[in-house]
Amino acid sequence: MSLPIITADERLAEVRGVKAAIFGPPGIGKTTLLRTLNSTTSLFFDLEAGDLAIEGLAIDTIRPRTWRECRDFAVFIGGPNPALRKDQPYSEDHYQAICQKYGDPQVLEKYDTVFIDSITVAGRLCFQWCKGQPEAQSDKTGKPDVRGAYGLHGREMIA
Repeated sequence: MSLPIITADERLAEVRGVKAAIFGPPGIGKTTLLRTLNSTTSLFFDLEAGDLAIEGLAIDTIRPRTWRECRDFAVFIGGPNPALRKDQPYSEDHYQAICQKYGDPQVLEKYDTVFIDSITVAGRLCFQWCKGQPEAQSDKTGKPDVRGAYGLHGREMIA
């Protein structure tokens, strides 16, 4: 096996994309920006179910309602993280299980943009899920441990 050097030409030929986040107060038009994208190659990840701003826009949509669904769609869209253990979310095993559930991920090849609305709602879904996990309970008292929930929330959102 030789040293896995990526040549300059190979690196320059790699398909790259932009990851961006739009932040601002409610009502300033963040969701409306979806109208500026090509609706045939964009997928709307609608967490708010508040798509009034894009009423009439013909665009494919996914509407997850739980944190588990968000994680499942994320691994289906983004693929597995090879650095993770088999039992972890976003691992190869998680990805394979989700491909069994949703089918061939090639169905996503038509999309070059995934528009997520909104990260705030994703955070709320995540935190609600975190509060129900064993880590969010005190070992000593059995009562809710907000510090444990916030620690798990941080790790989940980063993942």
